[in-house]
Amino acid sequence: MQQQKKPHLIYILPNLFTAASCFCGVVSIISSYNYDYTSSLLYIFLALIFDGLDGRVARLTNTTSKFGIEFDSLADLVAFGVAPAIFFYVSLGSTYGKLGSLICGLFIVFGAIRLARFNVSTGKYEPSVFIGLPIPTAATVSAIYTYAYINYDFLNPAVVLILQLALAILMVSNIRYPSFKKIDLNRSSMLKVLILLIFVFSLLYLYTVQSILIAISLYVLYGLLRAVWTLLFVKKFKQ
Repeated sequence: MQQQKKPHLIYILPNLFTAASCFCGVVSIISSYNYDYTSSLLYIFLALIFDGLDGRVARLTNTTSKFGIEFDSLADLVAFGVAPAIFFYVSLGSTYGKLGSLICGLFIVFGAIRLARFNVSTGKYEPSVFIGLPIPTAATVSAIYTYAYINYDFLNPAVVLILQLALAILMVSNIRYPSFKKIDLNRSSMLKVLILLIFVFSLLYLYTVQSILIAISLYVLYGLLRAVWTLLFVKKFKQ
């Protein structure tokens, strides 16, 4: 008895989400050049949502393919490499001349290196961590800090400039960041998680930009502090 083949159309579904993510990145770039910074930020966030859906849909429908993996990386470079870099450059980086251009370029180039390294090293490292800051996270940090600089007075432009360069370097670093792929939630902890999520969404409703900024800053700092702790203390204990 022959095994029934899956409809070919189902293979389009995850790639459709990938295409949507790439398209959102392109519209974000156009919005930046039109000085519509709110739309630019929103389209980067939409790209994040579509990027999160494509992989999950592919795994749920068992339609993961080599084409899908390569397409996803190319879309990520547009949505999370080029789009936030242009957002940064148009709103702030261009006022710094060649330095701003250099940092903008490094963010894109190092993002491409990060994606290439991730593709060739998949399966070689423990799935609970990322080696180097993931490019979607770097894009979120870059975009939200750039947006906060444009709309609020508490950020110095030099801080955003240095941060953009630091994010580029962190993407190609060996610093480990949690991936949250293997979170095991038992029934006893479900209520605590639910209460925590309600609290988080309440903060997002009241202080959207500030809450996202604090959350992603803590994530980036966690990786840095963990690396420093390992370097200073854990290695000494092993000697």
